[in-house]
Amino acid sequence: MIKIKMKVIGIIPARYASTRFPGKPLVKIKGKPMIQRVYEQAKKSKQLSEVIVATDDKRIEKCVRGFGGNVVMTSSKHKSGTDRCAEVIKKIKGNYDVVINIQGDEPFIKPQQIDLLCSCFKSKDVELATLGKKIKDAKELISPNTPKVIINKNKQAIYFSRAVIPFYRDNGKPEDCFKKHTYYKHIGIYGYRKDVLEKITRLKQSSLEIAESLEQLRWLENGYKIAVAITEYESTAIDSPEDLKKI
Repeated sequence: MIKIKMKVIGIIPARYASTRFPGKPLVKIKGKPMIQRVYEQAKKSKQLSEVIVATDDKRIEKCVRGFGGNVVMTSSKHKSGTDRCAEVIKKIKGNYDVVINIQGDEPFIKPQQIDLLCSCFKSKDVELATLGKKIKDAKELISPNTPKVIINKNKQAIYFSRAVIPFYRDNGKPEDCFKKHTYYKHIGIYGYRKDVLEKITRLKQSSLEIAESLEQLRWLENGYKIAVAITEYESTAIDSPEDLKKI
């Protein structure tokens, strides 16, 4: 992979409060807290100059400092990881060009995914970037818990939806749609240019965002372009105690 001549920081937002799984960043996976596993995977990235955990909870802060990680305390009022990343950038020293928002509940994230996302910013025209992965399973396609991303010929996001888009009117079964179109699952890791990150956190919630409960639609609705790189990897997110049992 071509090295990027820019300074990139990886930020891992981690909240203790969670409706479905309170305290999940601290849950042990084979003896290590989940947040430590995410941190260690991010540190393996060849493109990140720095990795920082952003939290609003002293217990998580203590845990991260305990395993020697970098951590910054942030407000408990943030509604998204994007907002938390923006606060970190304002607080820390260092002139970073790009910020990578790494999900704190993906202990098996591949460093290659992070590097692929970073590579999007080789183009100076890229403001925001994310990942997509080809969907091969009909159940995943129709699930509202699986956000889909629709991509144009320039590898930019046209729209994100929990619905099956495009919908083939003449094909009644979802599995038949695969014969006519390639569908992509959205992999929820984001990259932002530093100045763009500051701007998008000042935007008000948009109607599309509220309808789909997907914050990236706010950016599209306000005219920002989101580059999409296609990955073959997909790590397992831990959203509930049941997910923990699966892994």
